Amino acid sequence: MADGKYFSTTKKGEIHELKEELASLDRPKKKEAVKKVIAAMTVGKDVSMLFPHVVNCMQTEDLELKKLVYLYLINYAKTQPDLAIMAVNTFVKDSQEPNPLIRALAVRTMGCIRVDKITEYLCDPLQRCLKDDDPYVRKTAAVCVAKLFDINPELVEDRGFLDMLRDMLSDANPMVVANALAALQEIQEISGKEVLQITSHTLFKLLAALNECTEWGQVFILDSLINYQVQDSKDAEKIVERVLPRLQHVNSAVVLSAAKVVLRMMEEVRNDELIKVWTRKMAPPLVTLLSAEPEVQYVALRNINLIVQRWPQILAHEVKVFFCKYNDPIYVKMEKLEIMIKLASEKNIDQVLLEFKEYAQEIDVDFVRKAVRAIGRCAVSLEKAAQRCISVLLELIQTKVNYVVQEAVIVIKDIFRRYPNQYESIIAQLCENLESLDEPEAKASMIWIIGEYAERIDNADELLETFLETFPEETSMVQLQLLTATVKLFLKKPTDSVQRMIQLVLSCATNETDNPDLRDRAYVYWRLLSTDPEAAKDVVLTSKPVISDDAATLEPGLLKILMEQISTLASVYQKPADTFVSRQRLAVQTVDNVGALDAVELAASSAPVSDNGVSAAVPAAAPVAAAAPAVDLLGDDLLGDSSTAAAPAQPPASAAGLDDLLGGLSVSAAAAAPAPAPPPAAADPFDMFGAAPSPVATAAAASLPVLLSGEKGKGLTVSGKLRRSNGRIVYQLSIANASAGAVDGFMLQVNNNSFGLAPADQVVAVGSLAPGTSNTAQVVMTYNPAKHGQGSVSTRLQVGAAHTSWCSDIASERTFPCACYPALASQDTRAK
Repeated sequence: MADGKYFSTTKKGEIHELKEELASLDRPKKKEAVKKVIAAMTVGKDVSMLFPHVVNCMQTEDLELKKLVYLYLINYAKTQPDLAIMAVNTFVKDSQEPNPLIRALAVRTMGCIRVDKITEYLCDPLQRCLKDDDPYVRKTAAVCVAKLFDINPELVEDRGFLDMLRDMLSDANPMVVANALAALQEIQEISGKEVLQITSHTLFKLLAALNECTEWGQVFILDSLINYQVQDSKDAEKIVERVLPRLQHVNSAVVLSAAKVVLRMMEEVRNDELIKVWTRKMAPPLVTLLSAEPEVQYVALRNINLIVQRWPQILAHEVKVFFCKYNDPIYVKMEKLEIMIKLASEKNIDQVLLEFKEYAQEIDVDFVRKAVRAIGRCAVSLEKAAQRCISVLLELIQTKVNYVVQEAVIVIKDIFRRYPNQYESIIAQLCENLESLDEPEAKASMIWIIGEYAERIDNADELLETFLETFPEETSMVQLQLLTATVKLFLKKPTDSVQRMIQLVLSCATNETDNPDLRDRAYVYWRLLSTDPEAAKDVVLTSKPVISDDAATLEPGLLKILMEQISTLASVYQKPADTFVSRQRLAVQTVDNVGALDAVELAASSAPVSDNGVSAAVPAAAPVAAAAPAVDLLGDDLLGDSSTAAAPAQPPASAAGLDDLLGGLSVSAAAAAPAPAPPPAAADPFDMFGAAPSPVATAAAASLPVLLSGEKGKGLTVSGKLRRSNGRIVYQLSIANASAGAVDGFMLQVNNNSFGLAPADQVVAVGSLAPGTSNTAQVVMTYNPAKHGQGSVSTRLQVGAAHTSWCSDIASERTFPCACYPALASQDTRAK
C-alpha cells in the first residue's frame, strides 16, 4: 500500500474498522492500522477516541510500530493524560531495553509529553540515560533535560540534572557535547539565570568538539563562543585560529556563525595587521553564499548588510559580486542595491553608477525608483562623485519616462540640500519637466527648489502660479511646500504680482483648509510678514543644515546588538530578538484537573455589584450573549457547543459600581449613591438559568456575583469577579460545596480576551472542600501576550474552572474601569 493512500480514505465507519484492526493479532495488519491513524491525525481528523487501542500496541518488538505509537502519544497525551499514565510502565521498560534506539526513543517521547504527572516517572530513566554507555542515548537524554526543565524547573534543579549537563560538556563524544551545550543554552534562556559559564577549560573542550560534531552541533558551539569573555588578544587569536576553517563549510548557517565569532573577536584585537588578514579570509566565504538559492541569498545579504556597516573593508573590493542578475527576485535585487550603496567609494563609483543607470532603464517600476534613489544617495555620501551622479541623473531625465523624471527631481533636491549653491545650473533642465510631475513628493521637491532658488529663476512666480491653481486639491505635503515657497518668493522678490499671490495663498491656507498644520503655519507667516519682515527673512531664509545619507544606517548601540545575533532571525528583521520573541512558557497539563467536561456557559451581567451583593435588576429570562470559541489550555473547547443570543444593553454603571469592581478602589471623590433594594430571587441577574444560589454559600461570597449556581454545578456554587488588591489585578473566587462528597484540586484558566489577562498560577488555593463547607481564594491575573484575543475589543472574560470530578465553564462579562487599564479610559467597555 503506497503511503499516499493513507491520506485519501474518507469512508464512513472508518473508526470502528480501525478499532478492529488495532486489536488484530496480525502484526502487519496492526501496523497498517496505526499508519492509517497517524495519517488521519496528520490531516486534522480527531482520532483521540482510539487512544486506548493505540496504547495497547506499544508492547511490540517492531521498532517502526513503536515509533508510530509514540508519535500518536505525543500528540494526544495532553488531551488524554489519565490514559497516558497507563503507558508509563512501557516507557520505563523501554528505557532499559538492550537496543539503544529504543532506550533513546522512550526517553525522548516521555520528554515530549507535557503532562506533569509523567515527569515523576521520567526522572529515574532520564538519570540512567544521561550516564548511558551509548552516546546516542546520552545526547538524546541531554535534550530531554531542557524539555523537563520547561515543565518542572524545580525538579531539574533538585535532581542535579544541571550539574550532569555541565559534566557532559567534557564528554568524549562531540555530539553529546553539542547537545548538552544546546540544552544548557535553552535552559538559560528560559530561566534567565546564568547556568552556562564558559571557562577556559570548557572552551578547550568545545573547540576540540567543533571539528568532529555535525553541522548543527557546530552552530550551537559557535553561537556559545559569542558569550565567552576573552582574557587578552592572544586568547582571541587562538579562538579565531580554530574557527576560521569553519568558514569553508558547505552549510551557510555554519559559515555565518563562524563569521559572527570572528567579527566578535576582531573587537578584542588591537593588531591592525592581524585584522587585515582576517578580513581577507572572510570575504570569499561571504561571497560564496550569494551563489545559493534566492532565499538563502536574501538571508545572507541581510547579514552582510550588517557586516558592511561595521566592517566595510571586508567586502570593499567585492562590489561586483553584488551586481544584480536579470533573474534575481526583486527582494534580492533590493538588498543588493543597499549593499552596493554602502560599498560605493571613489575608486568604484564609475562602475556602480554605470550599473545603476542600467537598472534605471528596466521595466520593474519599483526597482527603477530604487536605482534612481541609489544614485542620489551615492551623490550625498560621496562629495567628489556628486558631479558624476548629477550627470547620470540628467541623462535619465532626458529619457522623459514619467516615474524616472519624478524620482530624479526628488534626489536632486537632496543633492541641493547636501551641496548648497554648487549645482544650481541644472535647475533650468528641471523646470522643463514640470508637466510630468504628478506625484506629491516630486511636486513638493520641485516647489522647494523653486522657492529656495527663486532669485535665480526669472519666472519663478509663473512656475509657482501653475501649482497654485490646484492648491485646494493638493495633498498636505504639497500645500505646505507651496506656502513656504511663496513666502520665500515674496521675501526675495516683493513685486505686486507676488504680493497678490501671497495674499491669496495665506487667505486660502487660513480660511479654506481643515489641515491644522497648514493653517498654523500660515498664521505664523502672516504675523511675521505683517509685523517684522526682516525677522521673517531671518526665520524663513535662514541657512539649512547639511543633510547626510543615514537612511539605512543603524544606531551604533543597535548595530552592536545585532552583530552578536548574526545568523538568526534578528539579523533578517534587523531588530533585537527581544522585540519579537516571546519567552512565555507553555501550559503544562496535570492529571488532577481532568474529569468529565460538562461545558456550561454562563454570562454574568455587567451591572455593578456592591459589597453587600445588591445589583441592578435584570430580567431572569434575558438571553446570554454568544461567545466565540476559544483555545482551551486544558485541551478541550471551554465553551463546548453551546450557543446563545445577545443580551439587551444594560443601563450605565454608577461610580459606586466601578468602585466595587476594583474592590474598594476610589474612582470618584463624590459619595456613591446608596445601593438599590435587592430584587426578588426570581430576578437574580446572575442566576441565568432560574436557580437560586446554594444555601451553603457563606457570607464571604455575598459580595461576589454568582457565576455558577448549585443546580448547574452539581452542588457546587461558584462566585467571583475581578478586583484590585495591593496594586495587582486578581480574580476573587468563592466556592461552596453542597454536594454529597468532598472535592479538591481546583484549577482556573482564562480564554483569549481583549486585555490579554491570564492567571499567574492556574491552581486555586481553596484546599479540599468537605460537604457543606466553602472557601475563598484570590488568583493573581497577569498580562500574557499569548492570551490577547483578535478582533474588536470585548469586555467578556471567559473563565474555566475544573477539579478532579467535573469541569465547568463560566463566561462572565465585566466592565474594566480605567484604574485597571489606563489605556481603556477613553473607551466604552461596558458589555452589551
